[in-house]
Amino acid sequence: MTTTEDGQAPDPVAVLRRIAFLLERRLGDTYRIKAYRTAAAALLRVEADEVRTRAAAGTLRELAGVGAKTAAIVGECVAGRVPGYLTELEASAGPLAEGGETYRPALRGDLHSHSDWSDGGSPIEEMAMTAVELGHEYLVLTDHSPRLRVANGLSSARLVQQLEVVAAVNQHLGSSSAASGGFRLLRGIEVDILEDGTLDQTERMLGRLDVVVASVHSKLRMDAPAMTRRMAAAARHPETNVLGHCTGRLITGGRGTRPPSTFDAEAVFAACAEHDVAVEINSRPERCDPPDDLIGLALAAGCLFSVDSDAHAPGQLDFLGYGAARAERLGVPLDRIVNSWPVDRLLAWAEG
Repeated sequence: MTTTEDGQAPDPVAVLRRIAFLLERRLGDTYRIKAYRTAAAALLRVEADEVRTRAAAGTLRELAGVGAKTAAIVGECVAGRVPGYLTELEASAGPLAEGGETYRPALRGDLHSHSDWSDGGSPIEEMAMTAVELGHEYLVLTDHSPRLRVANGLSSARLVQQLEVVAAVNQHLGSSSAASGGFRLLRGIEVDILEDGTLDQTERMLGRLDVVVASVHSKLRMDAPAMTRRMAAAARHPETNVLGHCTGRLITGGRGTRPPSTFDAEAVFAACAEHDVAVEINSRPERCDPPDDLIGLALAAGCLFSVDSDAHAPGQLDFLGYGAARAERLGVPLDRIVNSWPVDRLLAWAEG
């Protein structure tokens, strides 16, 4: 292929972003992915005529952020060719998971995502734009809370600043392009559940958010009775909407493996059902959390569910396919999956 389907030469920025997206969705090397996103950002600061002139003169690498490989890809685009590397990645992309063909299109949004404000790899704007491109109607930004220092958790002051950015992104998307289709970036947090079951953010700040995902990130091996009390207390908190990756297990991936936390799942899920808290089906392939048997217990308890990507990069927003396939296979009713709901119903539930 030498041009795009509409006969136009490929846009170098779009190509670099697409390469990064495809690498992210397959958990590719972070350093390589950053190179493509950095080069795309560099080209956005340069007029198209200058890009073409530099490509012809062989001086693209003089632009900060453009290296040998990314310059070669830009050169192919300027010459009117779809880069071979992109063609190769597209050919091997395919669906991420078998199944979920009915459930995945029914998911209107994603309640768990991270930006470079905490431990994600991309700016808020890039996460939002990718969600729009994937057809999401909404995305909840849920960067970490302050005590998770290893993930650069947000203090109350930083969270206030982030809420201003979220408002600006929504204003930009609403005014700049009809392609957003009414998309909304929602205010959220992934708040740590502390050892005593309290949440790692002030009540005032939690009350300003649209969606609160509460997760355990520390002392994952505490004894089962204490962990049960900890998680049930979080489920009873009036601001908690979603119980995130409830066992904390890791089953594969670069961080190694980790056994699930032990707790009385029936008691925890009973608290979730009583207080209208959704149990997250975490779609990250290294988590696949909760295990199938616990999803069955949550179903029997009458719980709601949220199928979330837990994306730390734009391409990982596509991880919803993994969770959708599991939810469909395990017979989770679609109407009990809160992110299959329209945004107004979702927000009314979260506020209630």
